[in-house]
Amino acid sequence: MNDRELKAARLQRALGYEFADRSLLELALTHRSAGNRNNERLEFLGDSIVNHIIAEQLYHKFPDAREGDMSRMRAALVKGDTLAEVAQELELGEHLTLGAGERKSGGRRRTSILADALEAVTGAILLDSDVETCRRCVLAWFSTRLEELDLGSAGKDAKTSLQEYLQGRGKPLPEYELLGVLGDDHNQQFHVACRLTKPALVVEGAGSSRRKAEQAAARTALERLNAYGK
Repeated sequence: MNDRELKAARLQRALGYEFADRSLLELALTHRSAGNRNNERLEFLGDSIVNHIIAEQLYHKFPDAREGDMSRMRAALVKGDTLAEVAQELELGEHLTLGAGERKSGGRRRTSILADALEAVTGAILLDSDVETCRRCVLAWFSTRLEELDLGSAGKDAKTSLQEYLQGRGKPLPEYELLGVLGDDHNQQFHVACRLTKPALVVEGAGSSRRKAEQAAARTALERLNAYGK
């Protein structure tokens, strides 16, 4: 197995899906800067299916939620920043095919490109399989975020809530720093510090991914702030 095949196999393991038609995956990862044959049509399809799957899951998860609450939660989950975070967790960036200009300007890390790629990959999985298989993949990618939701937060995770708490009081935004990663590749534990300058506060959080660790730290910071009434 050559390097290209190894990369493709690693990506498909991360996605939780093995393509019958590998060309669909390649197309989904091809940005328009690379030529006329690109992922824009797959992105269009994927955008619709992601919205549908998330909306359906919220409908069943929150049977007492009002339409407005479900809309806010869905918006938080399918917005570009969140899609890009999921794409980063799946390491889509390193598999993208970009034009020379996008490669040089950091396109592999650009939020809009990553979000579009995730939607395109979703569309590719749908075409390569069926709706149920696509639903299983999308729900697995968003599982942690869906678990963290509660009706009271209406889609706001701890990091978002902390940011809004500080902004509403005219305080500087928090800074997150990765302190270290422990354990083997299949069982890693990330440790993160969350630092606030006003009020002065440093808390730590841990989790099986950097995002989970940051969320844990933000949650602790919010608890401290509410306890101290700051």
